[in-house]
Amino acid sequence: MRELAHNEHRLTISFLGHSLDTLKVDENFLAQPNVIKIRDAYGIRLETKQAWLFDYAVLVCWDFTPFELEQLIQQLDDVIIAPLKRPSIDHYIYCEGDSSEFYIKNDCLFLDNSDDMTKLALSHALAQSAKLEFFEEQAQAVISENAYLSQLLAQTGKVPLTRKELAKLRGTLFKTSTDINLHFNLLDTPEFFWDNPNLEGVYQQLSKYLDLLPRIHILQKKLDTIHNLVDMLSTEQNHKHSAFLEWVLIILIAVDIAIYFF
Repeated sequence: MRELAHNEHRLTISFLGHSLDTLKVDENFLAQPNVIKIRDAYGIRLETKQAWLFDYAVLVCWDFTPFELEQLIQQLDDVIIAPLKRPSIDHYIYCEGDSSEFYIKNDCLFLDNSDDMTKLALSHALAQSAKLEFFEEQAQAVISENAYLSQLLAQTGKVPLTRKELAKLRGTLFKTSTDINLHFNLLDTPEFFWDNPNLEGVYQQLSKYLDLLPRIHILQKKLDTIHNLVDMLSTEQNHKHSAFLEWVLIILIAVDIAIYFF
């Protein structure tokens, strides 16, 4: 990571795991004077520095040093559900008060003020992008692992997967789709902006820069393609199973008739 200029500050986004155990967070952290909760975000202040922790286990730290970030992640380890062994970390640069309006250039955010609520609005977009990146990697792994299915089906007319294996694959795809569409609010503007509509503009600007909506649509199309393939394979297996049962029934009837006559 390059050295910071005198007017630049470090912005770090850490993806920590599946989600937060919000009951533990409320019990262990909310009583502390440096912690507040705003909708689905917990604000953690370290002297003049601010971090925002979201309920889908993404931490956005404004101007934290690497040591301060590491210390905070260690403190949060007990409240993360399914924590990653190695948290995924992205870095940006930001400048405060260097422009008359907010804009982004070369992964550097130029803020027209140092207000914490502005940083929270921007943190929402950054956190959603980090969570979406995890789903993108997860979906790509599923696609790569099962890319051979369509080729094998075209070459041999059959796929060596059992009904149980197909059911597990469908379950993995369904879980990913459900997480994206229902659990983590990736398709919706965060509820924070119901109370702060004046900040929605900077959020939308950063969301557009991060390509949130196009990435979500592309991810859903990829998942839909795999869904269609799995459904087709499942239908084919059901036909084969039905045909097998029909043959079993025919054989049993034939045996019954043979016993009756002989």
